Amino acid sequence: MSAEDTEDGLTEEEQEDLRYFVRIGQTDLDGTKSVERSLTDMKGIGQRTARIVTDEAGIDRTATLGLLEDDEIDSLVDTVENLDDHIPEWMVNRQDDFFTGESSHIVGNDVEEQRRQDINRMQMIDSYKGIRHKRGQKVRGQRTKSTGRTEGTIGVNVERIKEEQAEEEAAAEDEDEAAAVGDDEE
Repeated sequence: MSAEDTEDGLTEEEQEDLRYFVRIGQTDLDGTKSVERSLTDMKGIGQRTARIVTDEAGIDRTATLGLLEDDEIDSLVDTVENLDDHIPEWMVNRQDDFFTGESSHIVGNDVEEQRRQDINRMQMIDSYKGIRHKRGQKVRGQRTKSTGRTEGTIGVNVERIKEEQAEEEAAAEDEDEAAAVGDDEE
């Protein structure tokens, strides 16, 4: 490391040109990370998809995102927005949509919005999964006999029983002392 390098391994010029936040879609990405690592911060894009996006956009995946040129960032944005054109159909996260029947890959806030709509639709048609969502129970067949309890007490609470016994003994001792004091006064 030369004298002009900073602790991040960047020269002072690169440090000045670094954009700390890069906005893609509706998500702010960390500009200090590599392109591939930053893309995984977006909902709907994992490591494998991020690698495909960087390859399709023609960008080095190990480059720092904040140091990219504007045209490189634009090609990244274009690739992310048209992701279903660049990845195989088996890899999209929204296969055979309920209403349209098409397969697409959604990213960003759209993932959470679609998930809420799907859960709401299941609740409205009273499917098994919808009923489980309404009741706040586990949906995917997990055990519920011993896990997922929300009331707080599980089985026998030994500590509470011991505390109650200690309080009863203390109350009994207080009564004995009060009776002994009362006998001495007579």
